[in-house]
Amino acid sequence: MHDYRAPADLLVDRIILVTGAGSGIGRAAALTYAQYGATVILSGRTIKKLEEVYDDIEALGGAQPAIFPVNLEGAVAKDYEDLAQAIETEFGRLDGLLHNASILGHRTPIEHYDADTWNKVLQVNLTAGFLLTRGLMPVMRQAKDASIVFTSSSVGRRGKAYWGAYAVSKFGTEGLMQVLADELTDGEYTIRVNSINPGATRTGMRAMAYPAEDPETLPRPEDIMNLYLYLMGSDSKEITGQMFNAQNS
Repeated sequence: MHDYRAPADLLVDRIILVTGAGSGIGRAAALTYAQYGATVILSGRTIKKLEEVYDDIEALGGAQPAIFPVNLEGAVAKDYEDLAQAIETEFGRLDGLLHNASILGHRTPIEHYDADTWNKVLQVNLTAGFLLTRGLMPVMRQAKDASIVFTSSSVGRRGKAYWGAYAVSKFGTEGLMQVLADELTDGEYTIRVNSINPGATRTGMRAMAYPAEDPETLPRPEDIMNLYLYLMGSDSKEITGQMFNAQNS
């Protein structure tokens, strides 16, 4: 999939929600989806950042995006249900959902891990993804060919020391993806579910995790978008329940 070349009209007429759209991989995905024709719903915690992405999409000549701010740390089930209702009222359906928003927490031994931070990381990285997905299922069923993409990590597939709640949350994300994909393979719904491990990428989170690393040695978020396009477009409509790596290594 790393050599995938998306047709220019791949996402025309598709409505795609991106969480964590204000920066990093989420921002790159939102801009890329817009470039390929999608109407992008920008979700995140910081309105100013979302507005900047909104302006960038309009400057590119993309379809007019929408902004739905959500604080994943504090949102409850009704907030996600209200979001789904607003999307259904405005657009009638949702064709794609990219779960990108995550927080790192602490890199420290489990023995010393702060319980409040643990709960916060699990809330943002895992529970919020469950609640958002559950809330949006009815409006995604209105689409003919819908795709849900969860963002994973290499430490969510093989645990590594000191990655604590972040690693555990990503293991949970992989499990959520697999359970949901299996539930949706009976043909009743046309929703596919997969996960992407972005790999080492030039983002703020990566810089926090590896402060001594030279970011110039890493690919930019824009450089790993082929897989993000493939999984959101109709070319992957038969693919579900799979774990993908955005980079070859």
